[in-house]
Amino acid sequence: MQQQPFKSGKVRDIYEAGEHLIIVASDRISAFDCILPTPITGKGKVLSSISKFWFSQTADIVPNHFISDDVADFPQEFQDQEDWQGRAMLVKRAAVLPIECVVRGYLAGGGWKEYQQSGAVSGITLPASLQQSQQLPEPIFTPSTKAESGHDEPISFEQTSQLIGEELAAQVKSTSLQLYSFAANYAHQRGIIIADTKFEFGLIDGKLTLVDEALTPDSSRFWDVEKYTPGASQDSFDKQFVRDYLETLDWDKTPPAPALPTEIMQRTLDKYLEAYSRLTGNKLDLA
Repeated sequence: MQQQPFKSGKVRDIYEAGEHLIIVASDRISAFDCILPTPITGKGKVLSSISKFWFSQTADIVPNHFISDDVADFPQEFQDQEDWQGRAMLVKRAAVLPIECVVRGYLAGGGWKEYQQSGAVSGITLPASLQQSQQLPEPIFTPSTKAESGHDEPISFEQTSQLIGEELAAQVKSTSLQLYSFAANYAHQRGIIIADTKFEFGLIDGKLTLVDEALTPDSSRFWDVEKYTPGASQDSFDKQFVRDYLETLDWDKTPPAPALPTEIMQRTLDKYLEAYSRLTGNKLDLA
């Protein structure tokens, strides 16, 4: 019998699995909060593989929800889902916090736009005269709301404290910054700048736990160290490539989104695979 997800996001489908959950990373891709009609075949496996890698690398900083990505370890009723192999994870249930935990090490995207308007990002005043894509004096924690639909909205640390409590907010901030600093240093040695990234956390038995995905090209900006030049947008290993293509079209960024040409689909997948290869030192078999 075909199992049905109890929750579907822009990219992931979540299934009940007894005391646990199964998160399946699809090949869907979204941009400007719209799901594009053209899937990137193999993307789900890349996302899951990168998340699994980072879960293993960061477990001494904060526990995570990962149990297994082997379908043979899933409950019996899911073991016939052979197409899930490599893109699904059996995970622990968590009480997920209602915020997106964004860390920025460089000034890009929405942070750059906000800085141009106010000289600050999420209530954090930054030095004057910073350039687009410039590295910040130190990484900053810039949380946002978690919207079920539409855009997430930036919030201050004070607003975060009001949402989840001062003690937990301080722990989330500290942990997010630790995770980012570790990953950014690791990736830089392998030719990738992690300009910014988004974490999600939950509580399991009262303990802060990293959930969802971790440091993927979907949740981060990955730039090429060798091509990095502040003052402009950067050559990337993430879906910014797709956004840049869509910006060239006569599309108002509301559904329905336009289909992607085959060339853009393939180049996007190649960028994701390159990120995986640089980070892990391995090649990913998508067969």
